[in-house]
Amino acid sequence: MNVFKIVGLSGVLVAIVAVFVNVPYAAPLLAVAGLVVGMSVAGEHQVRVIVSALALHTIANTFNGIPGAGASITAILGNFGTLAAGAALLIILRNMYARFKL
Repeated sequence: MNVFKIVGLSGVLVAIVAVFVNVPYAAPLLAVAGLVVGMSVAGEHQVRVIVSALALHTIANTFNGIPGAGASITAILGNFGTLAAGAALLIILRNMYARFKL
């Protein structure tokens, strides 16, 4: 198991735990974990990560209407979206750097 997988799994754990327990700075932690995970994404998976980040933020609120568990599911999916958004941001910045470097 490498550092990127450990950070990714830690991010998933924080995303779930932060819904039920007050985790200070959960959103920045998830974003930074996503940035670290974004360094390990292979070229053929980059579009999947970017689309996943967009989709998670888009569909997260869909589950809000479920009685009892809807708010928790929405918050977990939103946290996963924050984690994926950090990875997507690094992928985009890395691709911009590759395009503009001399």
